[in-house]
Parts: sequence; C-alpha cells; structure tokens
Amino acid sequence: MQKIRAILVDDEESARDVLQNLLLRFCPEVELIGKCESVPEAADLIKKLNPDLVFLDIEMPNYAGYEIVNFFDEINFEMIFVTAYDTYAIRAFEVSAIDYLLKPIDIERLKKSVDRVQKVVAKNSQTDKLSLLKSTMETNVVKKIAVTEKGQQFILALENVIAIEAQESYCTIHTADKKYMVSKNLKHFETILENNSDFIRTHKSWIINRKHLLHYSKSNFTIALTNSIMAKLSKYKKTEFEDSIIS
Repeated sequence: MQKIRAILVDDEESARDVLQNLLLRFCPEVELIGKCESVPEAADLIKKLNPDLVFLDIEMPNYAGYEIVNFFDEINFEMIFVTAYDTYAIRAFEVSAIDYLLKPIDIERLKKSVDRVQKVVAKNSQTDKLSLLKSTMETNVVKKIAVTEKGQQFILALENVIAIEAQESYCTIHTADKKYMVSKNLKHFETILENNSDFIRTHKSWIINRKHLLHYSKSNFTIALTNSIMAKLSKYKKTEFEDSIIS
C-alpha cells in the first residue's frame, strides 16, 4: 500500500489532536508528516516537505483555509477541507479540493475521503511511470529511473545519481541531494543501466557515475566521487575501469 504523506492545518490544538488520532486509528495508509496552526506556516511546510495531501480547517484567524491557493503558483497536492459549516462546501470545490469534512468528523466519511485521495495519488504515480517508460522507449536510453523508498515513489534523473551502493538485498542510491535506500539488488540496476556508458560497475558492491569521478587510488583501490562519496574498486575491475574512464 502506497502511503499518503499528509499535513494537518488547524488553529486549534484540540482539533489537530482529534484528527490526528482518527487518522492513526482508522486510516493507516496516511502518514502524518506535519501539523500547522496557520496558512502561512502550512505554505512554508508544504514547500519544504511536498506532501500528497493537506487537511485544512477553513475558519482560521488572518487567513481562511481556502486561501492557501494564493501562496502557490501551482497546486501539486490534494486538499481536504474541514469545517463546522456546510455552506463552505461550494467554496471548497471552487479551489479544487478533493473533498470536505464536517465537524465533528464522521469516521466513515473520513475513510472515504482518504480512499479517494489514495486513488488519485496512485493514478498520478502510474502516470509518472508511463511517462518515464514512453520517453525511454522513444530514445532507447534510460535518463530517469523510478525508485520506491518507504512506500513513496521518486523519479530520479540519472545525471544526478552519483553512485549506487549494495548492502545485502538493499541498495543505497547516492544523489546530489540525498540518499535513497531501496529494496533492490545491484544486479537490478546494472541491468537497467547496461546501455548507459556513464555508469560503471567497479566492485561487487558499487556502480558509479563516471561524470562524478574526482580521482582514484591504484594502491588503495578506492574511487573519490562528488559529495565526498568514496567507492570501492575491485582489482579484477581495475583494467576495465581505467579503459572506460578514458574512452
């Protein structure tokens, strides 16, 4: 099950706690990654964490929940508005909210709203995969890969991948921005990247991107890469490695 990463926005702490407890008990597919008490605070957190879903109380001081749209050029997250007044429902849908909930929150209605979000998130994820597949088939060169970490899917540009490091049945993908730990072995990535000359298998535990190569040691059998990453070089791969970096 793909997790829905969510942020909860309400100016009342008790209301935040109630909704958080309901999500924990009845919506295990929702991973609450942040709570806010105002719209400006929520806008900052959304830009930082990039959630799938935002629960927004409508009536808050200074800014109403639906005014969140004024803080973004593009809305790339789903919204569920929470209100004590049914008259706000029309305004909720005017700003493309996926649903709204009336206080006190009905558990079955909450489950249905979350289920609706999950279907949209899954559909968007599949769209990303199909787009990636289409571009790969058209060029016959893999430029991006889709990886899943902790139930969340990411599309990574290969030019930003510095190295892939094997650790038993897992691999750590080192990128310019962060590390991703995925439940795939190194052979999986070697097969995907076999037509990409930038990536070289240098060791039983390492694939490196030669565009991120800084220098290597013939005596210590180590390879220095950008972001202070130190990869290993097998003595059996040394000749092949040296041929590949000068070609």
